[in-house]
Amino acid sequence: MVLVAEPMPWLESVAFALLTPAGCAVDPADRLGLANFTSEMVQRGCGERDSRKFLEDLELLGADYSSAVSISHSSFSAAMPAENLTGVLPIFADMVLRPLLPEDQLEAARLVCMQDVRAMEDDVVQLVREELRLRRYGEPLGRANHGRIETLEAITIDDVRRCFQQNYQPSDAILSVAGKFDWPALRDQVESLFGDWRPVDAPPLQVHPPLLGHRHLQHDTSQTHIGVSFASVPYRHADYYQARGAIGVLSDGASSRLFTEIREERGLVYSVHASCHSLREQGAVFCYAGTSSQRAQETLDVLLAELNRIRQGVQADELDRLKAQFKTSLVLQQESSRARAAVMAGDWYHLQRVRTLEEVQRVVSGITRETVNAYLAALPPFDFSIVTLGNQELEIPVAVS
Repeated sequence: MVLVAEPMPWLESVAFALLTPAGCAVDPADRLGLANFTSEMVQRGCGERDSRKFLEDLELLGADYSSAVSISHSSFSAAMPAENLTGVLPIFADMVLRPLLPEDQLEAARLVCMQDVRAMEDDVVQLVREELRLRRYGEPLGRANHGRIETLEAITIDDVRRCFQQNYQPSDAILSVAGKFDWPALRDQVESLFGDWRPVDAPPLQVHPPLLGHRHLQHDTSQTHIGVSFASVPYRHADYYQARGAIGVLSDGASSRLFTEIREERGLVYSVHASCHSLREQGAVFCYAGTSSQRAQETLDVLLAELNRIRQGVQADELDRLKAQFKTSLVLQQESSRARAAVMAGDWYHLQRVRTLEEVQRVVSGITRETVNAYLAALPPFDFSIVTLGNQELEIPVAVS
């Protein structure tokens, strides 16, 4: 396990993010949702604490904690008053090393996980995003973490225990700490808590090619939801911030092109945006537009036209507005231990190092009209995948079909 830490002594808080290599990519095909299920189970008692005592101890220490399961990791994070870090860390060490995994809690955990699935099934925007991501990345890198009802029903306590034994291990685990702390004391405590954690051999991940192409999801609704994706560079790529600059011109803020051209000028949508997404080795841009069925075809046509128009380049004033927003987000990171801990963990996963705020600021300052336009000339938006959801299938322009 790697420990990365950054003092922020002007704060009175401290936060950490603990990432374990138990992402949903390793779920067996007939047990989709197992990583999410196991994440729920490890929080139902650990060490000498039952489920109730686990929650009570965290509350008494003022720890605001959360968990999440991504493709690559099951992660657990917490923020607390600085003086309580030494009390909170042992609880989380017990959780990832010595969970109780109580069999009598299995059905309660299953119900929680099933509720997640049903909530997603009712969220048509999320359905579009999940299908778009699956088409862009393929199995298992594009799958959703929550699984399906039938696969959750099949999970046994032995499956949960096996998932924990195989995937909750120090190889590729990251503990990121930011805020007010004493470095020697933190280092020594982490060594004491995690020093005996031993790796296990994990089978290689079987990655299938992406589906790409287009798909319509039939749904009886007066609205139409449109998703478009195309390939981009991953976070670790030298040109990532050039790509981020181009997509920011398209979608960041009320002065962005998509907001101005599609919503403000034409009144086509109630929501439209685009964002960069990155796995470790590949990246993509995902776009979304929500509109009425009557204006859906025009919305798709205008959205694709704007994505193609960005190939012609960006203007200096567009980048100036974007860079000002970037710098604001960096300032906010300096005021949030939790945000900084999350960014540091992501940096280590993608880059095997942590960028300082000063380094990122230099990179952002170095983004220019010329550098972004050079990037767009070399890697313009292409090979669009399109997913639509509504009561009528839309016509896909020949240029992208």
